[in-house]
Amino acid sequence: MGSKRIRQVLDSHAASDGAGVRIRRIVGQAQHDLDPFLMLDEIRSDQREEFVAGFPSHPHRGIETLTVMLEGGFEHQDHLGHRAAIRAGGAQWMSTGRGVIHSEMPLPGEGRIHGFQLWINLPAADKLREPDYAQAEAAELPELALEHGRLRVIAGHHAGMTSPIGRTACESAVLALELEPGGRFRWSPPPGHRALVRPFSGAVQLPDPSASGGAAAGIASGQMAVLDGEGAIDITAGDAGAGMLLLAGRPLGEPIVQYGPFVMNTASEIRQAIRDYQSGALVAPLSDVTTST
Repeated sequence: MGSKRIRQVLDSHAASDGAGVRIRRIVGQAQHDLDPFLMLDEIRSDQREEFVAGFPSHPHRGIETLTVMLEGGFEHQDHLGHRAAIRAGGAQWMSTGRGVIHSEMPLPGEGRIHGFQLWINLPAADKLREPDYAQAEAAELPELALEHGRLRVIAGHHAGMTSPIGRTACESAVLALELEPGGRFRWSPPPGHRALVRPFSGAVQLPDPSASGGAAAGIASGQMAVLDGEGAIDITAGDAGAGMLLLAGRPLGEPIVQYGPFVMNTASEIRQAIRDYQSGALVAPLSDVTTST
């Protein structure tokens, strides 16, 4: 068997989204080279004014979103009637399909917030399906005790454990791994899947094929390692321990055209999404919709 190794290390960059919420964003070196993952945003602040305006009502089509909260909380509302709070340790999944209009606003009184939102591409065959939604509280997520840490299954499947959020596209799995100082975990993503390691506290050591003598590369909080190869990879925490997200998903290999919150396969489909949003057809019952070209 082979082993996975670092292909590249990406740095997050400061950005803002919603009504001016400060975030740190990671995309590929080219915009869509992390197939099936489109974007990973981190929101982290103990200054309420940096996030209090939240993410007011906005549309999506053609993607799934996964929100993971580590501290603080948001309230989700959408046009389908879902209204629920997501708090520390919990996660929320939304398959936008043909269209969702939703908002995500910080819970009253929150003075500190830390979490992630991941965008996962939908296959062409599913981009116009009916939307879906699920969420799980911290206690509902499967957890595996490790010798020097713990592993939680946020979405998808791992080692015989299935998250309540198990319906993600592209067979995607999102794991939250916490390791004590010097702790080690051997991760084996499914064959053929894109694999990413995104620390959010401390730093980790990963095998580096460009280094001589089997040396490892350090990946710090705020960076993300893109892995190559098949097999497993050894993840070792630094002297302060580490917390990280592990992401795996099957690449689609399909054309991607994105315009803000709409991700489709062709420019004409993007134009249709814009027309549908402007006319109200984006979220109308499917039986009432007549598309134009």
